[in-house]
Amino acid sequence: MPRPIKKAVFPVAGLGTRFLPATKAMPKEMLTVVDRPVIQLAVDEARDAGIEHFVFVTGRNKSVIEDHFDKQYELEDTLRARGKSEALAELEKDLPGAGQTSFTRQQEPKGLGHAVWCARDIVGDEPFALLLPDMVMHARPGCLKQMMDVYNQRGGNGIAVEEVPWEHVHRYGVVGAKDWKDNAFTIDGMVEKPPRDKAPSNLIISGRYILQPEIFGEIEKQKPGAGGEIQITDAMIRLMAAQDFWGVKYKGTTYDCGDKVGFLSANVALALERPDIGPDFRAALKKILS
Repeated sequence: MPRPIKKAVFPVAGLGTRFLPATKAMPKEMLTVVDRPVIQLAVDEARDAGIEHFVFVTGRNKSVIEDHFDKQYELEDTLRARGKSEALAELEKDLPGAGQTSFTRQQEPKGLGHAVWCARDIVGDEPFALLLPDMVMHARPGCLKQMMDVYNQRGGNGIAVEEVPWEHVHRYGVVGAKDWKDNAFTIDGMVEKPPRDKAPSNLIISGRYILQPEIFGEIEKQKPGAGGEIQITDAMIRLMAAQDFWGVKYKGTTYDCGDKVGFLSANVALALERPDIGPDFRAALKKILS
């Protein structure tokens, strides 16, 4: 049996320049999809997949993320005094238990691979999940839960993928696929932002990973790649020489909340399915579009 995965890493050190001025003083991960911060959606997905320890790789001006996952005594006392039991229960449900969160700093913006490497001492010699909070993966069961089901059968390293139009493959990390079984397959190649004629497929790496701890050693050897940054894709390509990688074409929809259109789309999609506000929102949207 593969070793169980109990830890998840969340890189949250990015500057959020695409959302300025909103992110001048507030982390982009705290932007809300309806009424839940983007980072909370990622933590919810991880918890539903069985994750017990949440590791955040932060940067300067990100302390509000740490506060979000802590108790707020004044707020809780006020809600209790006003009889707001439903809101209080919601806050308590979302709060990780004592000792279930860890925070470490990425002092310089050196890329995703470097951010993951900064979590090495907290993760230790264990397999772990990596979730990019910008990518809201809207699925039931959640994307990481779908990946865990495959991991429990295959072990190794896993990546969630999705199809994009061929003319867009140059924007992403792309994988080659063989030996499909249901929605899972063996990865036989990986390349970062290839031109269309060099792409092995139109299956892109979409922001959810299951990785073995040996990835840290590969990152440490890695030289800067695309954009002058330490790329996690380059380290995974090196690790592929020694370990198996598989992919899951997960069942769900991805919203890139690092992009304005993706962020607005996520808000619309998730608001429409909410039983408490969906009908009113649908009527308001119809009026706006008429």
